[in-house]
Amino acid sequence: MNWLSRLRNWHAYRQLRLTEANLVVLDLELTGLDPKRDEIVSAAWVEIRQGRITLNSARHVVNKEVHQLGQSPVIHGVDEQALQQGDTLRAILQQLGSLLEQRVLVCHNALLDWGFIKRAFVQHDIETRPKLILDTMQIERDRLLRQGQTLTADCLTLSACRQRYGLPHASEHHALSDALSTAELLLAQNSQFGGAHGALVRQLT
Repeated sequence: MNWLSRLRNWHAYRQLRLTEANLVVLDLELTGLDPKRDEIVSAAWVEIRQGRITLNSARHVVNKEVHQLGQSPVIHGVDEQALQQGDTLRAILQQLGSLLEQRVLVCHNALLDWGFIKRAFVQHDIETRPKLILDTMQIERDRLLRQGQTLTADCLTLSACRQRYGLPHASEHHALSDALSTAELLLAQNSQFGGAHGALVRQLT
């Protein structure tokens, strides 16, 4: 498919309602915030199909090749025993790469998570082409700014965003829990933007 066909395809996809799109909600736990220096500790994802979270699609995998866990045992609950039961980063990327192909990737802070994943894909020579990338943090940021609200330092955390939609408190700093929490947040945002019929994908990008 040439670039013009991909562009037309991209524009057409943006006209779909979110409930018509196939989405993969991803969360990573990391040793730090620098993709050039820090590592992926674990990854988790869950699919949303026809506007519903499919729990049987949820996966959580630990990267057994992490060189320096740092505070991960304390923050993320990933210790040496979890590492021994983990998988190689390449195997994780192969699973994720095939899943993301022609689907919409969803993250809370996509700039961070996609930055790590994209770099890892390149390093392992794995190609994947998500249709689009949605960022629940950016969606909420734009919504608050349109309302004329002042953004505070912690108002865009996953927990703070969920609280504004009346979603229950959820455990944090575990990739699977955060992926499920992000999926719930996206569906709440979808209802907020689109009412009973849900939002168009372009309204959330």
